[in-house]
Amino acid sequence: MAMIDTQHLSDWGWSPDRDDEFRQQASADQAPARVFAQHRGEYRLIVPWGEATGVAPGRMLYAASGRRELPAVGDWVVIEPALDGPATVVGILPRRTCFVRRRAGKESGEQVIAANVDVAFIVTSLNQELSPRRIERYLVAVRESGAAPVVVLTKSDLCADVDAAVEGIRESVSGAPIEVVSSVSGDGLEALRERLEPGRTVVLVGSSGVGKSTLINALAGSDLLATQDIRSADGKGLHTTRHREIFRLPDGVLLLDTPGVREFGLLEADEGLQETFDDVGALAGSCRFRNCTHTGEPGCAVREAIEAGTLSAERWASYEKLQKETHYEVRRRDAGASHAEKKKRKQIHKDLRKRSKKGSAS
Repeated sequence: MAMIDTQHLSDWGWSPDRDDEFRQQASADQAPARVFAQHRGEYRLIVPWGEATGVAPGRMLYAASGRRELPAVGDWVVIEPALDGPATVVGILPRRTCFVRRRAGKESGEQVIAANVDVAFIVTSLNQELSPRRIERYLVAVRESGAAPVVVLTKSDLCADVDAAVEGIRESVSGAPIEVVSSVSGDGLEALRERLEPGRTVVLVGSSGVGKSTLINALAGSDLLATQDIRSADGKGLHTTRHREIFRLPDGVLLLDTPGVREFGLLEADEGLQETFDDVGALAGSCRFRNCTHTGEPGCAVREAIEAGTLSAERWASYEKLQKETHYEVRRRDAGASHAEKKKRKQIHKDLRKRSKKGSAS
């Protein structure tokens, strides 16, 4: 295989350990690329010689058992370049991290928010949007992905008592760093910039209108993205970002903006749940009975903590809700896998019967 100049790719997060992964998966006429944006069925790619567009072939779409097996923004992929037209994406290099959610509404399945991100800024504004329960939900998903979480509280210039607001979510963040910023006044931006490193990818996630696009513009020092003012009626911002895209700032920092979502469904996330609610887990492990249901048994450390005020009833209720949600997703996945396996075995037996009949007829 000919040597490929990866200098341009390194500006977008390529690391030397990717070289062996690429060689093991690619042929001589193929090249590595990073998906930095996606529009409908077409990918925008960073390639060794600049930028290109790409598409996933039908065989990849057909073989994929779920959206997680298809390229997503942030992925490093193997492509077959084309002289005229888009390149063909033929493979995905191993993901270091993968941030996913359950698709909302009537659509089933999963949606990859971002791949290969190093840090996730969980962005929420210091107004009516601020919700400890929503922060916990995002923390579970981020920690399950493998990225490092940072809780970013925006619009501090609109908050009458910032200290009280921060203290109100202290229990929920379970040790994650908290940064308070104002994109208008510039307060807190320098402290946030210190968490950014050239070549490392940071994804911004949060509800619609919390100020993600405005924050990216402030960090970039230019208007990369369109923004809209918040509504005076309810203090909520308006949706501006329509797709996921990685932006490379002049200092080499990679910021991945995502559309805001009002509903963020969890998939299986046991590790993220336990890490986010490590205080609850420690209490549950201290109960007198190993099979304590925390509903009234004597010696229940969870109930004792709630009564003593060292664990809020709201946080316990949030843990129970998220635990039920993730366990449901595990059962649903296992049931789906079982159904698919039965369908596969049925098809195999059907094909064998056809072959047997053909053999008898001949």
